[in-house]
Amino acid sequence: MIGNVPSPINFLAACAWILLGVLSGTMQGLFFHNEDWLGGYGSWQRRMLRLGHISFFGLAFLDLAFLDSVAYLKLTPEAVRWTARLILVGMVSMPSVCYLSAYNKNFRHLFFIPVGSLLFGIGLFIYEAARR
Repeated sequence: MIGNVPSPINFLAACAWILLGVLSGTMQGLFFHNEDWLGGYGSWQRRMLRLGHISFFGLAFLDLAFLDSVAYLKLTPEAVRWTARLILVGMVSMPSVCYLSAYNKNFRHLFFIPVGSLLFGIGLFIYEAARR
């Protein structure tokens, strides 16, 4: 933590997630022309792969918006630290659970991890912003 700004880990993670979003989209895009790939466009596996792919981008942009807001809102270091950690947990676990669920539907029961961490992180962020 440098002042009220989280460590560079959040910024580096956002950059890495954008790269992973491009790479995962490229890999999946190699097969999109095949209508029957993984059971067709509407199949569980393809839906989970698409969700995992787009979660890389969405969570990277969420993280960048968080980082941009920290200095503007002048949040306490404690609130920023926990929000940053919870966003990182969501960033790592959301695409992981999506891809694992594409492999085996039973992994869908783990979605509470990314969803919970993001809900708590964003909730803490909003609470601290409203308190100031």
